[in-house]
Amino acid sequence: MTSSEQYKRQIMSDLAQGNTEPLADAPTNSAQEYENFDDFAQRSSQDERRQLFSRSLHPSRIPASQMEPELLHAIAQIKPNERDDVARAFFKHLHQRGLSERTLEQQLGLSTHHPNRMSADDVSKLASFTYHNHPDVFQAVLAEQPGIMKFLSNPLVGAIMGAVAAKWMGRHH
Repeated sequence: MTSSEQYKRQIMSDLAQGNTEPLADAPTNSAQEYENFDDFAQRSSQDERRQLFSRSLHPSRIPASQMEPELLHAIAQIKPNERDDVARAFFKHLHQRGLSERTLEQQLGLSTHHPNRMSADDVSKLASFTYHNHPDVFQAVLAEQPGIMKFLSNPLVGAIMGAVAAKWMGRHH
């Protein structure tokens, strides 16, 4: 097991046991406690997730050079239908910014602009481009499609997501 896998496992173990530290700028709502990430992803509102991710998932906090391999790994782990949904969400938000699917296909070297035919590599390129160039769109898509987050494993990403989970789990001892 790599050190990043051990680190992630320790964070998740601590969180599962309720061992968290409060964040100075993170007021918690004790009425809203989450058992695990899946519970958080299902019961938290899209607005809560967007607000949370906007502070945590930004190129100024996690350099693109660290996030890109994480995205490739995470996107490869999600189910094909979820990957389609992620691609559709990126295209929808980027289209609102004036970027067409065909333009993105050509600019990023994607094999297709049809979400249901895109490979994990294609969706990763789209996610990386969005993270680097349109972080607010990236955060919005992850708020809509939070399942991808549980597959991120880089220690820096894990630490930020541990802080995120600690904030929203609300299990302080």
